[in-house]
Amino acid sequence: MTQPVQVFRLDDLVAADPTPGMERKLAFELPMLWAGQVVTAPGAVSGWHHHDVNESSLYVVSGILRLEFEGYDGHLDAHAGDFVHVPAFTVHRESNPTDLPSLAVIARVGGGIPTVNVDR
Repeated sequence: MTQPVQVFRLDDLVAADPTPGMERKLAFELPMLWAGQVVTAPGAVSGWHHHDVNESSLYVVSGILRLEFEGYDGHLDAHAGDFVHVPAFTVHRESNPTDLPSLAVIARVGGGIPTVNVDR
């Protein structure tokens, strides 16, 4: 019998959904929910991508996560303790303007392709 509550340990996370410049790790995936984390290296700039029909929520645990996205001039910075919402199909990229890695927890809902890398 499967237990109704599960704990996914840091050591159990697996590499997932690569985008250049970002290291995503999957904790678990259900038909409508994707959960994991992302580490962005110091000075890294990710490739442009979107998350299909998925609504994405990020919680910045440490560092700064800089976001650029279509339809907006400039960037938004999310700091440790901040939440970020990335709507479905929003083409964007993340970067880390600091000299320390940033860490964010990700939850995506929608059941689509977790990450779609695009040329821009």
